[in-house]
Parts: sequence; structure tokens; C-alpha cells
Amino acid sequence: MARARWGCCPWLVLLCACAWGHPVPANLGGQDVRNCSTSPPYLPVTAVNTTAQLAALRQQIQAQNLTAYIVPDTDAHMSEYIGKHDERRAWITGFIGSAGIAVVTLSKAALWTDSRYWTQAERQMDCNWELHKEVGTTPIVTWLLTEIPAGGRVGFDPFLFSVASWESYDLALQGSNRQLVSITDNLVDLVWGAERPPVPSEPIYALQEEFIGSTWQEKVSDIRNQMQKHSKAPTAVFLSALDETAWLFNLRSSDIPYNPFFYSYALLTDSAIRLFANKTRFSSDTLNYLNFSCTGALCVQIEDYSQVRNSIQTYASGDVRIWIGTSYTSYGIFEVIPKEKLVTDTYSPVMVTKAVKNSKEQALLKASHVRDAVAVIRYLVWLEKNVPKGTVDEFSGAELVNKFRGEELSSGPSFETISASGLNAALAHYSPTKEVHRKLSSDEMYLLDSGGQYRDGTTDITRTVHWGTPSAFQKEAYTRVLIGNIDLSRLIFPASTSGRVMEAFARKALWDVGLNYGHGTGHGIGNFLCVHEWPVGFQSNNIAMTKGMFTSIEPGYYHDGEFGIRLEDIVLVVEAKTKYPGTYLTFEVVSLVPYDRNLIDVSLLSPVHLQYLNQYYKTIREKVGPELQRRQLLEEFAWLQQHTEPLAARAPHAASLAAVLAASTLAILSWSV
Repeated sequence: MARARWGCCPWLVLLCACAWGHPVPANLGGQDVRNCSTSPPYLPVTAVNTTAQLAALRQQIQAQNLTAYIVPDTDAHMSEYIGKHDERRAWITGFIGSAGIAVVTLSKAALWTDSRYWTQAERQMDCNWELHKEVGTTPIVTWLLTEIPAGGRVGFDPFLFSVASWESYDLALQGSNRQLVSITDNLVDLVWGAERPPVPSEPIYALQEEFIGSTWQEKVSDIRNQMQKHSKAPTAVFLSALDETAWLFNLRSSDIPYNPFFYSYALLTDSAIRLFANKTRFSSDTLNYLNFSCTGALCVQIEDYSQVRNSIQTYASGDVRIWIGTSYTSYGIFEVIPKEKLVTDTYSPVMVTKAVKNSKEQALLKASHVRDAVAVIRYLVWLEKNVPKGTVDEFSGAELVNKFRGEELSSGPSFETISASGLNAALAHYSPTKEVHRKLSSDEMYLLDSGGQYRDGTTDITRTVHWGTPSAFQKEAYTRVLIGNIDLSRLIFPASTSGRVMEAFARKALWDVGLNYGHGTGHGIGNFLCVHEWPVGFQSNNIAMTKGMFTSIEPGYYHDGEFGIRLEDIVLVVEAKTKYPGTYLTFEVVSLVPYDRNLIDVSLLSPVHLQYLNQYYKTIREKVGPELQRRQLLEEFAWLQQHTEPLAARAPHAASLAAVLAASTLAILSWSV
């Protein structure tokens, strides 16, 4: 499970405001925080002085005849991660956490964020800012109604508001004699000026044929067919999410951290294709690949990125109907299309089509998970040898697993690695830094949630381990999390069942003894795209499960101030074999790393669970073992053999590893290409 922003992955909002509670942020290494109640106020060295930028922003607010201005934490595409160029809220507040909304009036400034970031905000913000420890539109509007007078005007950048965000603020302010005002020139950008990081300029490139499931021409033809069959007869589809344009045209770049995307929009009609991007970033080969020089129905016309609003407004003046997905379309586009010319769905047809992988895309994603397993196994073997020496910390560990992935042809991590030891693992989205981290210890649990971006697929896997003697409660909690993972992974369900209907299967073993977890149970994943690929998953706003979808399954348990457990696997939705005829589905696990035997209480497992685990371990041996042998990774192969021994049999004790290693060496020496 990767860290996510509220706007992109609503399932993670549950983590911040769930009824089951959440871990209190730990005091990591004696961090000191601001104290604004003293005279003079106490500010730690980590606090940022925001007096100058706030004064400049208030001048802009007055110039626009506003009384308040909202600064969200997203970009114009509602992206999960945003580039430095779009970190407006971080620049104006000094707070660099990934989730939070700021509001500035002529006399006050306030930030709203969730429990993950309270301590960080108190360390990074100066006393110009109030910290509100809650999230959502309602508390922000409640504060605005208190702070600004009747007749007040609340400004916002329409490109940083989703349609749903705008509707929620607009509805909450109705009848209050306060007005929500769309200002297309971002006021923070005007103040930021020359200090603002430049727009990325790295090349936009086409994926090689071996890494794509369909050509862009085939994808365009499929979306056009869906337009023709639609009951409201749309004349165009507008695409705003960055993974939509990347997927449709099989193009990639590096504008966004952890994601191979580029700033772009697209407008697809039955006779034309417009791609809004920076044309100078395309090589001549890539322009030829897009048939740029022609004007036919399968020729891509590249228009300037900054002109998208004007271009859509002009197109909308004709006899047209524009199909959009409201989840990722900004209000800045939405407001220039007459309502009678809109065809709206929660998700665009590209977003929904992309969620179902064809056979080649499935094979590519599976292949990436084999190599990813090699990297993670190498890391776990290295940890077993080095943690007892006391030389490993959370940050160096995160760097090493990313290095191992790089040796498996990963272009980088798919999200910020969660490397958490002991009590830090109780913070479900904790990530270490070079300055703030803990040592790994044989006496504590260690949680690793990490993934890689490979040309053939995106990966995300979580394993929790303990190298010493875990307590009975830790083993029970771990085993119950494992049971939940198994119960959902082996579930057979009717085709088109919604994920939210099945989600409780992952929680039942925990519920049985009064335990739970406060985050979503899974999310979709892409082919060298998003690690959180919407709209697949187990929440109420996800689409129904369909054959060919990939999702994570990741139950967990977090014990405040002590430890955390999460076991995450990526699974493929496949047809199930049932006794009687019918269209039923189940999951095939594609993550291929063994669970920690040291934490499994076999007495809690049913024969069905044991059979499932042993079959899974057999699959790991069959798919990962040959790759380890081919690479001459003798020690890792021996580790794999030991950790995938059938659980029904007596597990080999530590001293037997040498024997396994010797046998593995003989096996590899006798192996030939």
C-alpha cells in the first residue's frame, strides 16, 4: 500500500478518519515542535518563515476583491503524486506532507491535514498558521463561515478542483451569502514567481512494441466504438488524468515522481485526435509514431498544453456532446462546457477500459512480478544476515531494496518505500528519511511496503517479518492477517461483483477476536503506470470486478506504539472452476515472495488454509526458483527452498540451511541453459 493523496485515492481517506481509530504519530527521535503560546513563540529550526509569501498572497487576494483563497494539494489532473512545479501548498505553508489543504484570509492562515502529519506540520509551519486536525470540506467551510463576513468571496483555482470538490464547496456555501469564485490565474503562482521550479522538459517517448498490449491506433478505435454505442451519442471523449493519455498513446516520460507520466490532455472525436502537450519534447521519431504529419482520423495533432481550456471551449460552441469522467476532470474544464453538451460518467471510457488487461498485458505484469520477487528475496536474505549486527536502519534498508530492484531493470520505485521498524510500523504510511529513522532490530517486527516501475509492469508488495522471538499476540495477529489475505484471495464470486461486497472476507479473522484495520483492502495497479490504478479495488466507488483486472489484497493490523502488520499481494481476476455451470471469478496471486514462517501460528490455520499456502509456495518455487538458478544466486535459492517448505511438515531449523545451500549448489551446478 503506497502513500496517496486524498483526491486520487479516496479509499485511503478511510485511514485518516475511520471509526476504528488510528495510530498516534510517534515522537521519532525527540523531534521538537513549535509552541505558539509562548512570548516570543518557540519555533524549531525545521520551521519555515512564511511571512513574506503570505503578505504577497494577501496582496493578490485583495487585488482580486477576494476575502479568502483555497490552496489544495493536487495538480490540474488530480494526480496522486505531484511534481515540484505544483507543490503550491507546500511552498505557501512550509509543510511538505503529501496531504493537506490550506486556506488564507486577509488576517489568518490555516491548514487541514490528517493524523499522519500532525507532528510534521507542527515542526515545519511557523506561527502564521493554524493547524486543524481534521479533513474534509465541512470543517473547512465551517471555519470560513466563522472567519469571513457575509458577502465574502472565496477564491480558488478551478484547475485544482475536481468537479466533485467544487460541488461540495459550492453546496456547503449555498445560502450563506458567501460566494465561491473561480480564478484561472493561480494566485500562489503569481507570488511564487521566478522561484517556482520549471515545468519538466524531459523527452516524451513511445514504449517499445514488446511492452504494449495494443497499439495506440487499436485503442483509439476501441474508444470510438464505445462512443458510437453510447445511448447519448457523444461526439468526443475528453481525457484529463495523466495515466489516461499515457496509456492511450503508449507514451511515457518522467514529469511526476514515481509515475512515468507527462503533462497532457487529449480530445478524441470520431474524426480527429488532439493531444495537448509540449510539442518540443517529442523527437521526430515519436512524432512520426503518432502520424503527426497527416490530418486523418488516425493522425495525432499536438496542441499547446496551456491552450486546452480555450480549445475545449471553442469545440463546445458547436453541435457536440463531450464525454468526460468527472473524477479526474477539473472544474477548470467542466465550467466551460455547457451542461446540455456534457455526457458524464464517474470514470472516462479510457479509465475503465485500461483497468481490464488483455492477455499480453497480463503476461507482462506477471513477468515483472517474478523479477520483483528476486529483488525482494535478495533483500530479505541480506536482512537476515545483517540486522543481527545492528548496522541496518530503515532508510538504508529502503535504499538497498530500491537498488536491488534497479538491478532487475526497474526505472525506480513506484512510490515512496515504507520501511518501518517496531512502533513506526504502527503508522500505516510511515516512511523514513535520511535524518529521521530507526535501527532495525531482531527483537522487533519490520514492515516493508515497496514497489518498482518496470517497462513491463508496476509492482507493489508488503511483507512483515520478525527475526527474533515474537510474542504470542504478535503471531496471532499476523496469522489472522494472513488468514484474511488467503480468504479473500481464494474467494469465488459471481462475475461483476463489486469489491465492497467481498471486502469483509479479508477482515473476518480479525473481527472474530475484536481486531481490525483502518484502511482500504486493495487498489488496482497498472502496466508501467499508476501503483494505485483507479477505479479497481474494494471500496464503494470502485467498479465491479471483471476478468483481466489486477488488484492488491492487503489486510493489516496496527498496534499503537508497538508494531504494525500488513501482507499485500497483487492478484489477477480470473475465471473460477465451479462444480455447476455459471460465470464465476476468483483471484490468481502474482506476487511471489513467501510469508514469514516465524510469525505464523499454524494452529490457527485450517486444512484449507494450509493447502492454499503450500500450493502458493509450490508456485513460488516453480516461477522464482528457476530465475534465481539462472542468475547463480545460490544463497537466495537456498533461502527460497527453506522458506517454501510445506507448512504441514516440520519446518527445517536454522542449522539445516547449510544442508539446503549445499543441495542447491549441486542443483545449480548441474543446471544448464
